[in-house]
Amino acid sequence: MSDHEHGSMDTKVQEATFAGFVKFTTYSVIGILIFLVFLAIVNG
Repeated sequence: MSDHEHGSMDTKVQEATFAGFVKFTTYSVIGILIFLVFLAIVNG
């Protein structure tokens, strides 16, 4: 096995994937909240 140096792994792809996941989750929650407010207004 090769020797592993702590902190030497390239994590750019993982960081980009996580940033995309956080952005998707944020937009999804905002969209759901807007939809719920719309339903509350329509059903008055």
